[in-house]
Amino acid sequence: MSALTALLFTAIGLVDGLMPLSSINRCAISTPPAIVTMKVYDWATRGDAPPALEDLDLSNMKAAPGSKKGKTRKGRGISAGQGATCGFGCRGQKSRSGRSTRPGFEGGQIPLYRRLPKYVGRPMGMSHSKTEYGIVKLNVLNAVAEGSTVDYSALMDQRLVSKSKYSLKKVVGGTEPLTVKGLTVKAHAFTSAAREAIEANSGTCVLLSPTTNRPMDEKSVADAVDNA
Repeated sequence: MSALTALLFTAIGLVDGLMPLSSINRCAISTPPAIVTMKVYDWATRGDAPPALEDLDLSNMKAAPGSKKGKTRKGRGISAGQGATCGFGCRGQKSRSGRSTRPGFEGGQIPLYRRLPKYVGRPMGMSHSKTEYGIVKLNVLNAVAEGSTVDYSALMDQRLVSKSKYSLKKVVGGTEPLTVKGLTVKAHAFTSAAREAIEANSGTCVLLSPTTNRPMDEKSVADAVDNA
């Protein structure tokens, strides 16, 4: 027994002599808590050793014992538990062979995909949020005078393009290479090939804001080029 433990018990004996035993707080002298152990999976009952967490990676990772269960065989006798009706009941639409109802069917009431509002002029599905542009090809710019500033309204004034239902305009490559030099082209988006062709002919690409239709600052232009 250490000296500290002997001193502790001596102090308790002195206190017991001075006051009743019921007034002593026995909870103040607590034993150290036991180490808590927990089994994540019951490896021992299946004859496998638990994996070492410090060595666990994608190369030696495997499924835990009991986490995968085989497919239930139905219709192979009543004693098997899923014979006869196979768990689908005796009668009704959902007990028949084949698929009972198509996806989205709600029993005859107006289904959810018909109750939701539709956006006119916008595609449904994954392309609903797709940004659509009016296209301007490079071969159209060959009819413009050299060193001029070009946007979609200027092309419409010269009757080089027709009216577009899209408010955003994008310059793309054309059937013929660009030959006009020194153009300043304003659009909401440029393909990489169109930008290289314009800049190779001493031109400038001015990126317009999709909301204000004004030229964007340098930081916004860099972000838009990275996201294009």
